[in-house]
Parts: sequence; C-alpha cells; structure tokens
Amino acid sequence: MTTLAKDDPRTFYMGDFIDYPMIASDIIYQGAAIGDNGSGYARPLSGGDIFLGFADIQKDNSSGSAADKNVRARHRGRIKLSVSGAVITDVGQPVYATDDDTFVFLPTGASYVGKVVEWVSAGVVIVEFDAVNQVDPYGDSVRETITGTKTLDALDTGKVFFVTATAVITLPVTATALEGVTVVCMGAYGDVQISIDPAAADKVQGPDLAGTDNKDHINTLATAQRGDRVVFSNGHADGAVVSEQVGTWATEA
Repeated sequence: MTTLAKDDPRTFYMGDFIDYPMIASDIIYQGAAIGDNGSGYARPLSGGDIFLGFADIQKDNSSGSAADKNVRARHRGRIKLSVSGAVITDVGQPVYATDDDTFVFLPTGASYVGKVVEWVSAGVVIVEFDAVNQVDPYGDSVRETITGTKTLDALDTGKVFFVTATAVITLPVTATALEGVTVVCMGAYGDVQISIDPAAADKVQGPDLAGTDNKDHINTLATAQRGDRVVFSNGHADGAVVSEQVGTWATEA
C-alpha cells in the first residue's frame, strides 16, 4: 500500500468545480464571474461571454501566455450578489452580468448567470446558477432596450424588447408583416407601464381578449412587475394577435 507523501493535484471530472485554461496576461480574482473569450479561454467575464462560473481562488496569469495557468471555476451553486434595482418581487427573475462584478436584470449586452431564488435586502439577492446546464430564458433572440416610445415595423420580427421606462409601443397596420415579437417589462413592481398601441382601424386580440379598434393593450401599472410580458404577431385581418401573456393586461378604457 502506498500513501501520499506530497500534494498530488488531480484532475476531477465530476463535482461542482471545473478548471479552465486562462487567457494570456490577465488576472482572475477570487469571486469573479468568469467568461469564455470566444476562443475557449477563461477570462474575467465581459458582457456577452458564455458564463463559466465563479472563480474559487485568484489566479494570476499576468505574465503568462494563454493556457499557462488554469482557473478553478465553481460552476454550480447559490451565491449572494448585489443586483442593481433588486426588490422582493424579483424572486424567480433571470440575472445577467455585464462584467466580472456587475449583475443586472437587463439582458441586452449581458451574459446569463442564473435566477433569483431569495431576496435578502434592497439590491441584494441569492442567485442559483449552473453554468454547465443553464439555459437563458430569452434564448438566442435579437434583443433591444426600449426607454420611451417605439414604432415597430417588419424589421422587428422575432425581436425581444425590454422596456425600462413607461412606454407606448405603436404597431403598424395589419398589412405589415410582423411576427413573434416579445415585449418584456423590466421595471420594479408598479414602476413601468407598457401600452401596445394598434393602428386606428385595428385591435389587439388574444386569449379571452376580444379587443377594441384603436384601443391600447396595457400592462396594468398597479401590478406591473419585472418579467411581465406579451408575445404577439401582426397581420390578422382585425389586428395583432397575442399568443402568450404574463402579468395583468387590459384593453384601454
């Protein structure tokens, strides 16, 4: 029988840690969100990278070439993070990173990290993450941020719009092809109202929603919260048709 007389760093293929080769000339600090630079090397996460996990210890490759050192990433678990604007109603919301230490709810230009499972205090939450098995709930969609009024056209087909301030979104006439548009509220509870405004001779229809010509489809402000959304397509003879809806929406009075 042989017993160890010195350290024997082993390569593990199961568990909550994965070692990734680092980019050249950089440092990944303990606790940093780690991203894939697009060429298979780990780096301090930059918005849009594939998220690889959180650095378990600091790794300094500032004087090395690519892959000279590996960084150990915790790829699965729960972590307490400061997330800009987080409130108690954000439990269940997806969380994104724009760099290795900035965490947000807005998905545009950011990397999916995980979802909120517990609220701690204003701006602080517990996030559950799994970098190996995670799936961004918004997929590989084309994403845009709306901060005010917006008029849609055929070139907006398939896009996901994230609304960060009260906005009116104007639809084209029914003759304009516009398919699979998603509009998502990104405001905290009761902060942001979304109005989907059809053309004068059109209505917005959907499940249990007959609609009325020239009347907006409105996300009720009193209960509006982050993650409320509506998915619709234009082109029906009577106007837009809603295929999916989350939150409380009503036809303009």
